[in-house]
Amino acid sequence: MNDFNPEQLASLANEFDIEGRVVDVSAFGSGHINDTFRVVTDKAGAKQYLLQRVNHHVFKNVAAVMDNIQQVTGHLKKRYADEFKGSNHLDRRVLTLIPTTGDEPYFRDRQRNFWRMFILLDGTRSYDIVETPQQAQEGGRAFGQFQRMLVDLDVELIHEVLPDFHHIGNRLAQLSRAVAADTAGRVGQVQEELAFIDRRAKRMHAILDLAAQGRLPIRITHNDTKFNNVLLDADDCAQCVIDLDTVMPGYVAYDFGDAIRTIINRAAEDEADLDKVRLNIPLFEAYTEGYFEEAHHFLTADETASLMEGVLLFPYMQAVRFLTDFLEGDHYYKVHHADHNLQRTRAQLKLVSELEVHEPELRAIVARVAEWYQ
Repeated sequence: MNDFNPEQLASLANEFDIEGRVVDVSAFGSGHINDTFRVVTDKAGAKQYLLQRVNHHVFKNVAAVMDNIQQVTGHLKKRYADEFKGSNHLDRRVLTLIPTTGDEPYFRDRQRNFWRMFILLDGTRSYDIVETPQQAQEGGRAFGQFQRMLVDLDVELIHEVLPDFHHIGNRLAQLSRAVAADTAGRVGQVQEELAFIDRRAKRMHAILDLAAQGRLPIRITHNDTKFNNVLLDADDCAQCVIDLDTVMPGYVAYDFGDAIRTIINRAAEDEADLDKVRLNIPLFEAYTEGYFEEAHHFLTADETASLMEGVLLFPYMQAVRFLTDFLEGDHYYKVHHADHNLQRTRAQLKLVSELEVHEPELRAIVARVAEWYQ
């Protein structure tokens, strides 16, 4: 996972303004991009911390990433303080960044790695796979509230840290270049997957087409709304949206579609047995209800209409990304075996097929829930 020993990690943790002396640093979480560690100190009653090495190969402008996080968390804390006057638990609703001992948002070590630290929210948990309608509804409420709370933050203050991150035309162009280069000698293995992707390419530009017509406002969006980026409490009530590296200007359908991608699938993102990739429509309905409970306050009619386009787009785009990485030799996503990215690709394409079969039913659910709030 990393090339740092416990003594080095403890030394890095001590570069931050923490309480007590570090007594333990251990690997934490299951993220694909950054390396994350739990930090425990010897001070009685002190909070635990999360130490992260930011992947500066993915996030090439770490200063911009950290500025976004400071802007967003600062704004959210103010909004929550206004909306939940008298609450003593505001720090459980928003990530708290711990500055360095020099009052900087991140630390850079001698190897030029970037490190940051957050307070670890104890008593919370996350799920890679949604298990109950309540969890799904709480996830929808959390991401809907996240968008609602940021509606009045000037989008011009937020950096586009990953240009064209959700631009499907750009992603397809990257895939085409990977196919042409075939640097890993794998193109011959994926002809069926490439044909599937090509047949749907035009349809998958629907959100970009609406945006080009001026029908979709640019919002501040999370852009990585996997369900495990919502922390829940012991009663499965949403506490906090996490993993804010990709917060950028974007379209609400992107956040909705990416969340549904992880919630509606009865199987894991990298499920090898494609027969297990089936839809859990009650979870889709629950998430949609939770989302509209918060998001109906600001959504336009065109944004509501675009949500299902996001649902169809995101497993497709994730498949394109996984397949591109597979063809380029697996340099972006962490893999556990040689065909891991191909396995992920096939699972996502199967999910696209399932969504296409049930599209009328899913559209009817969105329309019905939206109508409740008209």
